[in-house]
Amino acid sequence: MVVTTQSAATLRSRYVEQAASDLEENRRRQQELASRIEVLKQEEALLADILNLAERYEGFADASRLPEQLQDEPAVGKAKRAPGAGGSRRTAPAGAATAGGAAQAGAKGKSRQPLLGDLLTDLLGHHDEPQPAKELRDELMAKYPDRAPTPQVVRNTLESLVAKGRIRRHKEQRSVMYTLLRPGA
Repeated sequence: MVVTTQSAATLRSRYVEQAASDLEENRRRQQELASRIEVLKQEEALLADILNLAERYEGFADASRLPEQLQDEPAVGKAKRAPGAGGSRRTAPAGAATAGGAAQAGAKGKSRQPLLGDLLTDLLGHHDEPQPAKELRDELMAKYPDRAPTPQVVRNTLESLVAKGRIRRHKEQRSVMYTLLRPGA
């Protein structure tokens, strides 16, 4: 087979184009991998901070001893507010940071209120007869005008107390009533 100068030049230009294309693809993949490595390093730093916090507060059996936390605050909010988290919070989603900041600002301005479950348990302790959730809510709002939970929140809290074994549920036809479980009864 005889190779002409024109076919050799064409073949050479194809190889040059292929090499240039391969180099460009290689550079693009290197940049992509470098950015993924940077994200992974940030995630590693965040997870290390979370692990350090978990180790620091591991010995706390009493939840009230944890710093600056509301007892009824969601667990996600607790982790964001713990001190000593370092400077690696930059990886947290922007929406989560503003929501956590609003909860934190509101918590510092208010004195801590008793938990709704504790208030309902106390109210049930004053009654010998089973009480419906509606009457408990009305009594709660009369006694604590600053608290205005929805009927659904009251029912959910009462069901939570039933699940914890602190109160008992009584069903009479279509009505659900609750009584306090007294120790030794």
